[in-house]
Amino acid sequence: MKKIFKFFTVLSLVAVTACSNDFLEQQSPDQLDSSTFWRNKADAEAGLSATYAFLEASIDEYSFSEIKWPVEAYREDICKLGSDALNYQSWVELADFTYTNGNTQFTSYWKYNYRGISNANQVITKVGEMSSSSINNADRNQVIAEARFLRAYYHLKLILNWEKIKIRNKYITDQAQISIPLSERAEAWDFIIGELKAVATVLPAAQPAEKAGRATSGAANSYLGFAYLTRAYEETAQKQTYLTESLAAFNKVQGYELVKDYVSLFNGTNKNSKESIFELQFTENTSNGAFYRTALHFWMAASELGGWDEILPTTMLMNEFKKEGKIATTGNYDTRLYSNIFFKDPYFNDAANPRIFGATYDQKFGTLDKPVFRKYLPPTQEQMDTEFLGLNVPLMRYSNVLLMKAEALNELQRPAEAIPFINAVRERADMPNMTGTTYDAVKTQIEHERIIEFPLENFRFYDLRRWGKTKAALDAVGRTNFDAAKNNFYPVPLTEIQNN
Repeated sequence: MKKIFKFFTVLSLVAVTACSNDFLEQQSPDQLDSSTFWRNKADAEAGLSATYAFLEASIDEYSFSEIKWPVEAYREDICKLGSDALNYQSWVELADFTYTNGNTQFTSYWKYNYRGISNANQVITKVGEMSSSSINNADRNQVIAEARFLRAYYHLKLILNWEKIKIRNKYITDQAQISIPLSERAEAWDFIIGELKAVATVLPAAQPAEKAGRATSGAANSYLGFAYLTRAYEETAQKQTYLTESLAAFNKVQGYELVKDYVSLFNGTNKNSKESIFELQFTENTSNGAFYRTALHFWMAASELGGWDEILPTTMLMNEFKKEGKIATTGNYDTRLYSNIFFKDPYFNDAANPRIFGATYDQKFGTLDKPVFRKYLPPTQEQMDTEFLGLNVPLMRYSNVLLMKAEALNELQRPAEAIPFINAVRERADMPNMTGTTYDAVKTQIEHERIIEFPLENFRFYDLRRWGKTKAALDAVGRTNFDAAKNNFYPVPLTEIQNN
């Protein structure tokens, strides 16, 4: 995919620069450009692969973790910087809310999402222009539908992090098309929702094994529901309408199940599971020079485990995990605590069954009482010591759909209908059914479940902002620099202002 990506980037650049250089009238007959590349289905698929390549800034084995998690996770009250992260000023600024519009991390985040949009637009336009002798209608429609899903996804990531964004819905062929104003937020939501609704009926319910990780109708409806749910809190005059629409979308997400072994979803042993709705693909396969691996495990792991010590759980997160006590059917705390975090506990200090890479907690950490993240770490020390791994990263899980569906139902004043979905998620974690039946009880339970179900999956900040609780939550953990008016969204990057 990297070779395809590099070539496709050249095509994108040619499409823009050629328009302003009229003296370049001749073309080398043995070189492909954006006007000659799109010859058959293989070219269409290659262009689509290059569009997937920008998901979550995953085009580089290091920038993937060093952009996505600092930008999305460091501002959450459940995460804090590890010791090594303090060496990177741009990361510290994100955590301290002292950043300016020149911050390199969210500038890169902005850039990669727009490059994904640019590739998507080229695929949509060029594949749409291909003749039926080059690609049949069914293949053309699916390629275009996947590209439109990705275009919506990239715009969604942007509108979640910036108050206003530029809607790029056309393949740019002229420099005059580059400079456009920021769109109003409602206009951006209309575009994203329109794209997801359009492709939800075209995308397949499941992809074949050789296309694992590519967009499906389940993914389109999951993100459509998420978009409506988020918008319902922003445009309160239409809250009931958007909640109803979100529920309708979530109800169409069919054919998925919760996986009992939560850890397996993130350690590479259960890729593209029956719980996974949309998942970022990596692999150990290096045939023909392929390289689809990352150093994510080092970035996530504490130094005591051989990692770089970049991110750690906060005391607040630990307290949330433990707040119900050891009431799980296992006799322990909520199973998600042990699945997400290594910490000083008899479970991890069982010498007869050492659970931290073949060792106990005390053997790894000595006298320290230092909770550290387990999520995205491989199961063995040998793998942990490997420079690059091909662990997949789930982006949308069925548990998220269940809890968002419960939230929509509760906000529609239907708490009794929400409770079974909450209990399904709790049952997987060996926890008893929730108590309470009122709107307030269900709302409180949903907030609790979302905190401990999705650490490091980076939904927490969006949840807090949706509920109007960002300032209160961050103040509660001592991060009083946060100003909702300034920090609920990132500023438009300086480079974008200078270039436009």
